[in-house]
Amino acid sequence: MSIAHKIVSLKTSIGFINRRIVGNKILTRNSHVVSYRNAPPPHSKATRIGAVAVGATMWWWVLWHLWHEPDHITGEFDYPNPKVWSNSELGIPKDDL
Repeated sequence: MSIAHKIVSLKTSIGFINRRIVGNKILTRNSHVVSYRNAPPPHSKATRIGAVAVGATMWWWVLWHLWHEPDHITGEFDYPNPKVWSNSELGIPKDDL
C-alpha cells in the first residue's frame, strides 16, 4: 500500500469520526431566519413595540437637544468679520519699503 493511499484512508476515517461526533449540528443554524424566495416571518409584537419605543426615544433626544442647545449646530459665537482686523492682529509685519 502506498503512502498516498494511507494518507487518503486516514483522512477519510478522521472525517467519518468527526461527522459521527458532531452529527447534524453542522447544518443547523439558529442564529437568524433564513428565508430563500419567501418572506421572512413577521416580528413579534414585543419586537415591534420595542423598535418603536427605541426610535421614539432617539428622536425625542435629538429634537430636545436641538431645541434646548442649538449652539451645537449653529455655533456658540458670531463669526467675526475678517475685513475689520488690522495687520497686527493678523500677525502681518510692517512694510519697510
